[in-house]
Formats: sequence, structure tokens, C-alpha cells
Amino acid sequence: MTPEPVKKKILVVDDELNMRIFLCNLLCNRGYEAIDAANCVEGMQKAKAEKPALIILDVMMPKENGIQMYRELNDNKKLKHIPVVMLSTIDKKTFSYYHKFRNVPLEKGFLESSAYLEKPFEAETLISLVNQMISSGKVGLADPVGDST
Repeated sequence: MTPEPVKKKILVVDDELNMRIFLCNLLCNRGYEAIDAANCVEGMQKAKAEKPALIILDVMMPKENGIQMYRELNDNKKLKHIPVVMLSTIDKKTFSYYHKFRNVPLEKGFLESSAYLEKPFEAETLISLVNQMISSGKVGLADPVGDST
């Protein structure tokens, strides 16, 4: 009897319960193990404990937002290699402008996630992106999705 292959873990961090349920069900139905977190504090705890292969991170959340969590991930030697897909209702160009000029101290510079997906998105678009990022094992920047430039 052949053992079942180990499922890749994906951490979903989103403050909206319905979005977490949707994303976790979608990922589980495609053969991934989905772990969810309702906020950035819980997300960082689960990232440290579970060591996911990929993180799907909502940008706009109350209190500590996704940008702050992304910075924490990049500052952590054990977690900074994990690819991150950022989700937002804001288009990438507007998000980049806001992040560069209003939300980041200049000495820290602008960190760009592995991928950016604009809500609403097609389920197949997300799955295709996740499959591509996980199969390539590449941490570098993927082709951004939802970029209107």
C-alpha cells in the first residue's frame, strides 16, 4: 500500500469569515491542506508553528493590516522564504502608490509580495497561481495578477 502524498499547507489570513471558508474549501478541494487565521497576530503564530508552503494574505484588515504582517514575515529568517499572495479590493497600481508614499517609512523601502490578486477574482485564477508558485518552488516575484498596467 502506497502512502498518501503529503499535502502542501497553505495559510489563509483574512478577517472575513466567509472569505476564509471559501478559500479553505477551494484549496482543500484541490488537494492542499488549508490553515486559516482571522487576523495577523493569529496568522504569524500559525506561520511559525505550521511552516506553510504559501500564504494567502488579505491586505485590508482592522488593527494590524496585511502589509504589517508581510513585513514581519520578511523580517523573520525562518519565514521570509515563504511566497505570499496578497489579496485586496484595491487595484495593484493604487495599492503600490499608497504603500510607497503613505504607509511605509522611506528607510524600509517597498517590499513587493510574490503575487497580488485583486478581489473579486475567479477561483481558477487563484488556483492556477497557487499551483504555479508551489510547483516552481520559486520565492521570487511571480507575474502579478490583477495588474492593470
